[in-house]
Amino acid sequence: MAELYEIKDVQDRVILLSVDTGGETEAKACLDELEELVKTAGGVVLARVIQNREQIHPGTYLGKGKIDEVKELLWETEATGVVCDDELSPAQLKNLEEALDCKVMDRTMVILDIFASRANTREGKLQVELAQLRYRAARLVGLRSSLSRLGGGIGTRGPGEAKLEIDRRRIHERISALKEDLRDVERHRQVQRQQRGRAHVVQAAIVGYTNAGKSTLLNDLTDAGILAEDKLFATLDPTTRSLRLPDGQQILLTDTVGFIRKLPHHLIEAFKSTLEEAKYCDIILHVVDCANPQMEMQMHIVYETLKQLGIADKVIVTVFNKTDLLEREVILKDLRADYQVKISARTGDGMETLLKTLEEILRAQKVYLEKTYAYREAGRIQEIREYGELLEEEYTDEGIRVKAYVPAEVFGRLV
Repeated sequence: MAELYEIKDVQDRVILLSVDTGGETEAKACLDELEELVKTAGGVVLARVIQNREQIHPGTYLGKGKIDEVKELLWETEATGVVCDDELSPAQLKNLEEALDCKVMDRTMVILDIFASRANTREGKLQVELAQLRYRAARLVGLRSSLSRLGGGIGTRGPGEAKLEIDRRRIHERISALKEDLRDVERHRQVQRQQRGRAHVVQAAIVGYTNAGKSTLLNDLTDAGILAEDKLFATLDPTTRSLRLPDGQQILLTDTVGFIRKLPHHLIEAFKSTLEEAKYCDIILHVVDCANPQMEMQMHIVYETLKQLGIADKVIVTVFNKTDLLEREVILKDLRADYQVKISARTGDGMETLLKTLEEILRAQKVYLEKTYAYREAGRIQEIREYGELLEEEYTDEGIRVKAYVPAEVFGRLV
């Protein structure tokens, strides 16, 4: 009888490396987050090494003494590689690999791996591939010495140089093709935005630090049915759903990709079309994990990322989520927000207050209408119901008397 063998996925067993240039608490928090990223990507963290330096070593990331220490640790723990908390330059990547004789990864590589495994839509896959190729293209130069090179001097080019040129050309050709495909997706998205605009429906973008509970909130409000896990970047592709508020008003909610410390430039560039959903919305729902000790830092990173994307002058509602996990009374405040609400998306606590806040914001953006329509104009009432909020409707001898709030764009044709 043939024996059965259980085949398991080989997990990367890694050591985390970080350079502390003046903030021990910050370095530790960054490594905590990096460990979560590695776990999300399917790796196992065996140890951490933090080196205190005035600045990151330009050639090898860590200093020589610390590299020797890491080499010993690799042997003791039988780790398969290391992950650095910063994005490495091509030279740092190559030199560190040679010094440690193991697999070397950086924070950006891990994030790109996670994004690649989480992208489900065509747009998401295109964006991830574009980010990966941009990252690889910037590091091709660092591979020069590892490619064979024959001859020397001016005018000679060995097989290694030729391979490098071919790789670079292919990558740039593929980048150009991906950009064109993404432009098509962006044009389609623009058409969708125009259609929403013609429908006079207010749009809100749900933004926040990764794992703050954005997807759980969208699921609770709209039964969207999207993946909501206690993991970083559990959802990647944007989801838009319609929400009918208790008073009858309608709003569109879009879940966006979560922000994170040191979000790679390649990703911000590649995901601009997705993140720009926040740029064209009317309201920003900023979801904050108020049970996280790094809450203030996470809020700062979200605002900085919004600034990078040129998103300003929006109505901001800060939603302090996960109040059920607070072990003691905490003062929750966001001075940059127009409205603040405390909720637990998991238990449903505070959701009624959030809905009332949205109703209040939508009503503030509308114009009050009080008018009596002749019965032959009864179609106007349906238009009010569709785009506005019908407060009163009374049938009299003169006609239909209504009191309502309607969008300013619709008000002109209703009076």
